[in-house]
Amino acid sequence: MARKHINRRTFVGEVTTAAAGFTIVPRHVLGRGYRAPSDTLNVACVGVGGMGWNDVRGMAAENIYALCDVDDRRAEEAFMAHSKAKRYKDFRRMLEQDGDNIDAVTVSTPDHTHTVVAMAALKLKKPIYVQKPLTRTLHEVRMLTEAARKAGVATQMGNQGHAREGTRQIREWVEAGAIGTVREVHFWTNRPIWGQGIERPLEDYHVPPWLDWDLWLGPAAARPYHPSYAPFSWRGWWDFGTGALGDMACHIMDAAFWTLQLRYPSRIEVEHTPLYRESAPKGARITYYFPARGNRGPVTVVWRDGSLYPSRPPEVSGDAKWPPDTGGGQLWIGSDGKLVAGTYGDDPMLLDPRRQQEIIANPPPKKYARTEGVYAEFIAAAKGGPLAGSNFVEHAGPLTEMVLLGNLAVRTGRNLDLNPETGVVTNVQVPEEYLKPTYRSGWSL
Repeated sequence: MARKHINRRTFVGEVTTAAAGFTIVPRHVLGRGYRAPSDTLNVACVGVGGMGWNDVRGMAAENIYALCDVDDRRAEEAFMAHSKAKRYKDFRRMLEQDGDNIDAVTVSTPDHTHTVVAMAALKLKKPIYVQKPLTRTLHEVRMLTEAARKAGVATQMGNQGHAREGTRQIREWVEAGAIGTVREVHFWTNRPIWGQGIERPLEDYHVPPWLDWDLWLGPAAARPYHPSYAPFSWRGWWDFGTGALGDMACHIMDAAFWTLQLRYPSRIEVEHTPLYRESAPKGARITYYFPARGNRGPVTVVWRDGSLYPSRPPEVSGDAKWPPDTGGGQLWIGSDGKLVAGTYGDDPMLLDPRRQQEIIANPPPKKYARTEGVYAEFIAAAKGGPLAGSNFVEHAGPLTEMVLLGNLAVRTGRNLDLNPETGVVTNVQVPEEYLKPTYRSGWSL
């Protein structure tokens, strides 16, 4: 999950409200197998440095029972804050030894290990919170979504914008006709802010004493340690990450996916900087064409990364900043107006000043329930409350699948035709390794 542009006040608000609003009902009143909202969850956190540390804090209203990380230095802050929590390096050992004592699991590891951790937790029917993107490959996301369906436990992906006010406002405004019929949506990000479009490094490095490199690799093919991979820049390497698209699109494309009820496109077109076998390109423009569905017309969705931006709309004067935020954002184009918003759906604004004033003064009805944030949603769901908004089955799995289809176009360097009912590519033989990872010996689902 991206760390830049997360407003501290918003994050603290989500963390501190995660414990609020639960009715106090003793478990014995509800009966065997039920969990009262007043009960405290024993949470096991896998990956507790970086964004993982934010996720630990997000769950801190519950009991942080176990902390699991392969990097002692990155985990130090979490270890110090929760000195009584059990410590593990290998999540498999943690679940084997303490599975009966764990009520919920968070996964904040590099993309290539999301699936093996989450599947292991789901086999034990543990509620599971996984950072975005849900998985690294299409095969994994389909497997994980189905496993979540069968397990029937609470699930949540960490695309926090889905739980915020702005995303709900966007959907309510669009459904109220604020910009007419949506025809196009454009997204942009300044990512990558790590190495991409490069060859595999050849320099020799010793593995730092605080890092278990073999466990960090997990199911990925063995290779020598290099600081170009860990702890942060794994995002740009296909064996470990999903490039700028995978890293940010589950945030930026979320409101459109939800509002427009997108699923599979019928075509994806791609333009990109030079391709490399092992790392994502420095920049790309990916255009998804979604056919008409039901009473919805066709929609074109354009993704830009590498600091590529959509053209300045005529409604934005030449002396005004464009785009409003170079870090990331979205531009919605309708038959009767335009709307812009931030990376997480925050601060939506109509580009027509008069209409913006009108919609602020007289907003449409709040059709969609507000929540106390992504962590509160998950905790409530894990205690038997409503499904989390970005649960794997209804939202996070299909959203991740749509995003990862774009990476097939990037990696093949080809425009793709797809069956809009199944998401299967029909005009290009996609290499199996792009669809389904080969796990090294000792690792499986």
